[in-house]
Amino acid sequence: MPTPYASSAKGLSSSDPILDRLASSDGAVKFRAIREVKNHIIGNRTKKLSYIKLGAVPAVAAALADSNPNLIVQSAAALGSFACGVDAGVRAVLDAGAFPRLIGLLSAPDEKVLDAAARSLRMIYQSKLAPKYDFFQEENMQFLLSLLKSENENLTGLGAGIVIHSCKTNGEQNILCHAGVLEKLTSLLDGSLSQRDASLESLAAIIRDNPTAVSNFVELRCGRALHSVTELTKDKYPRTRLLACLCLISVKNSSTCYLQDIGIKTKLVYILLELLDDSGQVGDEASFAFSSLIAEKEDLQKLAFEANAINKFNCLLQKHPIQPKRLEGVLLALADLCSKLECCRSSFLSLQVLNLVIDALTHEDARVRTAACICLRSVSRSIKNLSAGRFMNERVVFPLVRLLSDLSTSVQVAALGAISNIVVDFLPHKSIFVQCGGVKELVQLTKSMDSSLRLNAVWALRNMVFLADTICKEGVFVELTASSMASLICDPEPSVQEQALALVRNFVDGCLYSVEHAFAEDGIILDAVGRQLQKSSKIEIGIQGMYILSNIASGNEFHKEAVMQLLFPQDENGSHSFFEQFLHSPDSRLRTAAVWVVINLTFPSSPGAFGRIVNLRSFGIVSRIKKMVNDSCMDVKLRARLALGQIITFGDS
Repeated sequence: MPTPYASSAKGLSSSDPILDRLASSDGAVKFRAIREVKNHIIGNRTKKLSYIKLGAVPAVAAALADSNPNLIVQSAAALGSFACGVDAGVRAVLDAGAFPRLIGLLSAPDEKVLDAAARSLRMIYQSKLAPKYDFFQEENMQFLLSLLKSENENLTGLGAGIVIHSCKTNGEQNILCHAGVLEKLTSLLDGSLSQRDASLESLAAIIRDNPTAVSNFVELRCGRALHSVTELTKDKYPRTRLLACLCLISVKNSSTCYLQDIGIKTKLVYILLELLDDSGQVGDEASFAFSSLIAEKEDLQKLAFEANAINKFNCLLQKHPIQPKRLEGVLLALADLCSKLECCRSSFLSLQVLNLVIDALTHEDARVRTAACICLRSVSRSIKNLSAGRFMNERVVFPLVRLLSDLSTSVQVAALGAISNIVVDFLPHKSIFVQCGGVKELVQLTKSMDSSLRLNAVWALRNMVFLADTICKEGVFVELTASSMASLICDPEPSVQEQALALVRNFVDGCLYSVEHAFAEDGIILDAVGRQLQKSSKIEIGIQGMYILSNIASGNEFHKEAVMQLLFPQDENGSHSFFEQFLHSPDSRLRTAAVWVVINLTFPSSPGAFGRIVNLRSFGIVSRIKKMVNDSCMDVKLRARLALGQIITFGDS
């Protein structure tokens, strides 16, 4: 005869008799009800969510306080099932107050109770919502060590899970090393499959981005621990091989002293490419591991190219359907592959992978759209293909511009990054980008409350007007307006200020008409530049500001005199001006930029050059330039000699 709850959980309601049975005072009724719930929800996300909404979790959790061991075991098992793979389940279990009760059960004399509690807690610690352990508290550290010392596989697995979830900072890594956690974890490498995998993942968490922790690990047992991990890259289980690779990648990336041999690098490349074929979670994660291996490393990218990695990823993209996480990982791996080497980008384009990446720009998953933009940004770093106009076409530009109004900020920022590269296409005009409303979208984002959007929007506009023709500059300038540019120069975020100044620098670069942009709306832009140069302590802002003034000083007499007035206001002593300080800067880039201003102010054919030289001499600038001809930086030295050569054509009094 069917039970009262034999129908789908989809039909649950607050009047469902299961709640009454879960709250029954009859232990046998309660036991059967909890077991029934557990059996319904195992592996079924929909039913889990239905029971959570119904309010079954608190009723199940209440049974942990019962005196019947069998009931406690069923309750813990059901709670673990609720928490397995569903964050809403973890949240419900935590909200029901089950976590401290489960921890308390780890000291239960009944082995079955202990096991059930440990398994349930392990499920909880697979979620980012799990409570974070404070390793700096002595009692927490002792509790962790007691778990790792245990002969019970579920307890050691729980200990490893706590490390993986909670170890995030260098301080936490170091205290775990000091407490002897590395030794405990490496002893598990000889244990069961579950213990090996948990140990590898925990070790990677402790040594990641921490050279000191890496050294401690490598020296364990005279190097035998590292050897054991290396041997596990040959294990018959794909997940073990993946985790061993991740552990070795953490060692290699954290310290230049270890695993730099080309043999181990090649081995890691080939293992990870092979693991991509796994149809499950290992295959999903292998591409992310591959990215962490080759990111920013030209030598490894070359090895991957020689291993035919781009063709491998292309084949994966061709498969349908492809799960969002796997698609995201493949796109990010391609982005890293194409980040530095032109041969990789050429292979990418020749295999027509670009078409598949463009398709991903409209994917329903925001993480996939973000990854597609990042990939496009890497591929579009190719000057050769930018010059050929490979990316400035409707198929690429239109979906990117649409992403500028995406609901996800991460997608918007990534789209801006790709656009920043694509608009530097060296074509005389960028009509396609303008026609699809790209400039309007960028200008709108410069007004965003999100500083990352403002920053990247200004950066894209900066690249848009780089070496652009008059028509392009004017179109952007009219849309952006001088007052908005002045506001961006004075933005609360220094990074936005820097990019805004770089944008102005590109606007005033070129013909006399370009220089005039700085004087629009009664010189509001030039005034903003002056204010920033007087108060900013950031070197990069000084550099951009100096190149703006250098470009303006290349104009006519009016322009040059405006620069002189900004550098040396009548009510200030020249010896205390920011310009004089820039010429003394310890940063050679800023000294070079400052000398360029002097060069353009003293060009011999300029009618007012002599008068400006007299003023520069009175402010001590000429004497400073004389000293700079022996500067330690060759760039500064050459520019100073050029400036001094122009100055002495008018005499050296």
